[in-house]
Amino acid sequence: MERFRANILVCAGTGCVASGSLKIKQALEDELKKQNLQNEIKIILTGCNGFCAQGPLIVVYPEGIFYQALKVENIPFLVEEHFLKGRLVKSLMYTPPAEKEVIPAMRDIPFFNLQVLRALRNRGLIDAEQIDEYIARDGYLGAAKALLEMTPGEIIQEVKESGLRGRGGAGFPTGLKWEFCAKARGDVKYILCNGDEGDPGAFMDRSILEADPHAVLEGMVIGAKAIGAHQGYLYVRAEYPLAIKRLEIAIAQAKEYGLLGKNILNSGFDFDVEIYQGAGAFVCGEETALMTSIEGKRGMPRPRPPFPAHKGLWQKPSVLNNVETFANIPQIILQGGKWYATLGTEKSKGTKVFALTGAINNIGLIEVPMGIPLRQIIYDIGGGIPNKRKFKAVQMGGPSGGCIPESHLDIPVDYESITETGAIMGSGGMVVMDETTCMVGIAKFFLEFTQDESCGKCVPCRIGTKVMLDKLEDICAGKGEEGDIELLQELAEDIKNTALCGLGQTAPNPVLTTIKYFRDEYEAHIKEKRCPAHSCLALLKFEVNSELCKMCGVCAKVCPVEAIKWEKKQTAVIDKEKCIKCKTCITSCKFMAIE
Repeated sequence: MERFRANILVCAGTGCVASGSLKIKQALEDELKKQNLQNEIKIILTGCNGFCAQGPLIVVYPEGIFYQALKVENIPFLVEEHFLKGRLVKSLMYTPPAEKEVIPAMRDIPFFNLQVLRALRNRGLIDAEQIDEYIARDGYLGAAKALLEMTPGEIIQEVKESGLRGRGGAGFPTGLKWEFCAKARGDVKYILCNGDEGDPGAFMDRSILEADPHAVLEGMVIGAKAIGAHQGYLYVRAEYPLAIKRLEIAIAQAKEYGLLGKNILNSGFDFDVEIYQGAGAFVCGEETALMTSIEGKRGMPRPRPPFPAHKGLWQKPSVLNNVETFANIPQIILQGGKWYATLGTEKSKGTKVFALTGAINNIGLIEVPMGIPLRQIIYDIGGGIPNKRKFKAVQMGGPSGGCIPESHLDIPVDYESITETGAIMGSGGMVVMDETTCMVGIAKFFLEFTQDESCGKCVPCRIGTKVMLDKLEDICAGKGEEGDIELLQELAEDIKNTALCGLGQTAPNPVLTTIKYFRDEYEAHIKEKRCPAHSCLALLKFEVNSELCKMCGVCAKVCPVEAIKWEKKQTAVIDKEKCIKCKTCITSCKFMAIE
């Protein structure tokens, strides 16, 4: 058995791969060989580490030393200092925002040490393409217990006791859904995994599939035993090639080990799974549209009832859960439902995975206990807002969700509390916005998305969202009129009450929450023809406010056409004839002095 004095774990999730982590791996291999250390130091490619903003990154074990934002030219010095001379390279380590001291160990970085991992328990620790590494961390023990020691009813009871709710957005109790399907009549049943995530800014499912595909497969095996299904489908969007590749490898390995296919673990239970690649339609995230797509038809939702638990895929009883939900199942069965329920709140148990993006210092993938204050996520885990700007809002639930303002920063993050604000938990997208974000523009952005992604089957969604979008475009262009806000609210309520599926029913949420919390911005656009966030191009004057200008000259330095005149200790002046309205000066001014 090979023994190494150190392991270098190289993050190879999509984010780090895009920023050059595979080149870092090659450079490490070359340098270790050059220094004759290839037999002492092992390099392991892992899935997403979580700290996406700091990639490419590596973690050196057993000490857990964290190196970030690496470049190929850093590697020779890093290898010589760390692995030959035993000295840490502080210049390549993480320094928290507004602090000077570096933090060497990953476990001590606030981004990591305030998280609690359940669905992500293997992230950044194993090679996702090696089943033995998953098994070494208790992989497939939950499936073995479910198949060899438990009845379907006992599995369902354990899941119900855990309090696990569907992590795909609706938050329906997972055990209850499984129970409905288990009791439904039918010799043929299906279990499906939704890996289609289409929310802007969301990458939770993708990261889990890339880092720990066997956890999802094991969860599906357990679910299949619970409901009596022998065929499963993984619906993954085609834009996730790395996730699909690792899933294909995982399925092949599981079949080779007798963990998928006929007579799994000599239990007498048969179960196979197939990957179905989605074409990128947002509406196919809705369960009935997803099933229609797998059937080979255009992905459009079906009226409910009947619900999929009774008539789903090919009109057979079916269960659909998302990637994160299935990733939790193996540990629930292995450790027990009561163990899982020790985290969270009374009605929202366990943990939740979020993709933390936007105007936040620590962009990445996080997993936190249900009930954690939103402020702790934004400022402690997320590291606060860059460039000393002010927090304005966080969008939760994607196009189906809403914007939560600063006044609600101390709410607990659970299903009930988030819903009370007008947003929803959703699948886990969390987009942070600062004072430079126009809330009318944000509402327009999300409505553009849902209007474009509407399947067109029902009139309220097809026509209603278009009318709302036209009105928002008028407001942002300075053409808003008195009564527009009330019209938007009336249309929104009508669409919510009459649309066929969840896409249409929730599409107005971003508009309703921005009106609720930022009505003054709508009124400024309509009555004053002014955008308080200095964002809407049609409402910008491109003039420097002498009272706000700090005479720093940054705007003049970044102007691509030299349209700004500035001298030391003088207020900058914009030449409107030269100005091309690119907004570079506005985005670079920390004092919002350009109107």
